[in-house]
Amino acid sequence: MSAPETHNGALEKDVGEIAPQHSGETSAPIQPQLTHEHDVARAAARFGYGPLAHVNTAEAQLRPFGGEFQPGLYKPVEGRKFGNPAPLGLCAFALTTFVLSAINMGAADITEPNIVVALAFGYGGLVQLLAGMWEMAVGNTFGATALSSYGGFWLSFAIVLTPGGFEIASSLGGASSENFNYSFGLFLMGWFIFTTILLFCTLKSTVAFFSLFFFLDLTFLLLGIAYLQGGGTAANAKIAKAGGLFGLLAAFAAWYNALAGIADNSNSFFILPVIHFPWSATGRSRRDKTDRDMA
Repeated sequence: MSAPETHNGALEKDVGEIAPQHSGETSAPIQPQLTHEHDVARAAARFGYGPLAHVNTAEAQLRPFGGEFQPGLYKPVEGRKFGNPAPLGLCAFALTTFVLSAINMGAADITEPNIVVALAFGYGGLVQLLAGMWEMAVGNTFGATALSSYGGFWLSFAIVLTPGGFEIASSLGGASSENFNYSFGLFLMGWFIFTTILLFCTLKSTVAFFSLFFFLDLTFLLLGIAYLQGGGTAANAKIAKAGGLFGLLAAFAAWYNALAGIADNSNSFFILPVIHFPWSATGRSRRDKTDRDMA
């Protein structure tokens, strides 16, 4: 096989079949111009999932995608040295949130969230923090900030609830005291503010990605209100249960985005839809394309 044919074969593997030549054209092999657009297309074909599998080669950047935990346009990932750490962090967050939210919902009449302490230290805390650090290594500032911060949340949450360990609750008068409930309510409201900041950064991404932070934002808000309005002895049970419901939704949204980041043509028979907002870059480009086709 000649050198030009080898080059074309490599390109065909990455971006699909090369258009056949018409009968009146020369038989000289096609020499594709290696541009940034071709690099984007090869990256899309390589990863083969979500919007990355359908990148318009006329675009200069890849589209936002929850499976990469990146809400904005970002550089192509072709040839990067590291894998995608986002699904690991999302799964760590989802499982820990699922267990705590189920307890807040009153599942199996469990009254104490002590089992969450182990998850918060080992999985939701440590593993998510490591995933956030790897997000920094691959150049994803949003992913690094979000995953590392929520890893820190779970570690601090575990420290507060560790029985007999750090004595934070007892120093505030006990877990049923007014001081503890108000303090914990302020703790949760601070995370509500932080999550709201991140939520603003997902408004131009996808429905799946936005939903994760929207549900989580409501979870922190409701749980914070439950502790601040608990009457000084315990969290407001009804509001806490509502917070648990939105926590479950946030957990499943995190698992959904994680699966979207893991599943590709090499390991899955299906690809999860992520649903771009109509005002996002992808939504506008698709709408413009439709308008041109109808013109």
